[in-house]
Amino acid sequence: MSTKGVGPMNSRPLALLLAAGLSYAFGQSQSNAMLDGTKTPVPPPSVSKVPLSVEMRGDIYMARKMYREAIDTFREGSPKDPILRNKIGIAYHQLMQLDSARKSYEEALKLKPDYVEAINNLGTVYYAKKNNRRAISYYLRALKIAPEESRSASIYMNLGTAYFARKRYEDATKSFQSALRLDPDVFEHHGNFGVMLEERSVEERGKFHYYMAKLYAKGGRNELALQYLRKALEEGFREKKLGEEPEFASMKELPEFKELLTLEPRVL
Repeated sequence: MSTKGVGPMNSRPLALLLAAGLSYAFGQSQSNAMLDGTKTPVPPPSVSKVPLSVEMRGDIYMARKMYREAIDTFREGSPKDPILRNKIGIAYHQLMQLDSARKSYEEALKLKPDYVEAINNLGTVYYAKKNNRRAISYYLRALKIAPEESRSASIYMNLGTAYFARKRYEDATKSFQSALRLDPDVFEHHGNFGVMLEERSVEERGKFHYYMAKLYAKGGRNELALQYLRKALEEGFREKKLGEEPEFASMKELPEFKELLTLEPRVL
């Protein structure tokens, strides 16, 4: 499982730059003092430190996968801040304490009823609990509120994954197509803890990757289509009409595609 969202650590690079500037200035002062023949280094210039907020400190712990420390840090902030409640939920989610995660997301929604990210994240809780019907209802609710933008791509991806788990493959495909339309690389993003969770875990991994191969082939992204087709075969996917679907029509003459079709599916 992975996450994606707006990383709330925009001021961190500034703090690091200031620290680097101090170190560089101090090193230059020492070098100049040695050239002048003096023994006492010139003190660095006075630079005001940029304090890290509770949210930024918690984000640092999240990036380090120190989830309990992140929870404690986020709790230092205002209990009426929906963003902090949501991030506490994400930290619990990473610890697989799903009931605590659900409670935190619900607290965030009480503070901000139209909080799209928290609604989406509640869906991921129910997906993790294998209550796919309820997960779908939360994803659809989030999409009714969210504008058509890149963050909606994550919700459509989650919705498609839940449909896929219920073997509603046509609905899953339509949702994945909507996700790719809004963000062509939504399935290729990795490991950014923000405010919205993305759910990619599926039980039928071979079939899932085969469907992804068809989606990318239909969009003319042959390299990714080949990658996902190879994954499908490596995960034991078997299909009588393997590679004969119309989505693969433009790839039939590619040597890499022909080679893949000669491979035997891996026995799992």
